[in-house]
Amino acid sequence: MKNFEGVTDEQLALLYVDGDNSAFDELLARTQTKLFTYIMFVVRDHDLADDIFQETFVKVITKLQQGQYVNSGKFQFWLTRIAHNVIMDWYRQQQSRHIVEPNEDNDLENLRGASVLDTFRESELINEQVLIDVKRMMETLPAPQREVVYMRYYQQLSFKEIAELTGVSINTSLGRMRYALINMRRMAKEHHIELALEAC
Repeated sequence: MKNFEGVTDEQLALLYVDGDNSAFDELLARTQTKLFTYIMFVVRDHDLADDIFQETFVKVITKLQQGQYVNSGKFQFWLTRIAHNVIMDWYRQQQSRHIVEPNEDNDLENLRGASVLDTFRESELINEQVLIDVKRMMETLPAPQREVVYMRYYQQLSFKEIAELTGVSINTSLGRMRYALINMRRMAKEHHIELALEAC
């Protein structure tokens, strides 16, 4: 087996394009756990996550072979974008499982001034002790909200990166985060859970 130590993901992708199948095996080994974790977190079903994971890599192989990947230094980002598109395609096909959207009870217009700014300050970090409760609450959020929270807090992506990955505007990404936090705070209040936030 070849030693790919020191070879970047981007270089591995290009080696595969040039016909080195072992480079793809290495690429898969490096990225599969992180990618599957992301997919599983969004869809919350192991069998479905397996299907989406496999379909994602079929698309990755196809796009690589068709020369649709350009080394931009962001292979993982490119990979996650493909997975996101596969997930969204699946959700679009499930018309009977409508995605819950914000209603008048959690409309931002019902909020006032400083509390909104405090809630959505980008520098806020959820402390480690709270993460367990937060993760449990996140799992009950609609998929688009759950996804943006995961990308922001677990993958440490900026809202610009989230917008690019999910194919929406930055305002939409911010809106989804806001609704997610509103919903999570409501759940925390209902279940008497403290959500301590810290500034960076």
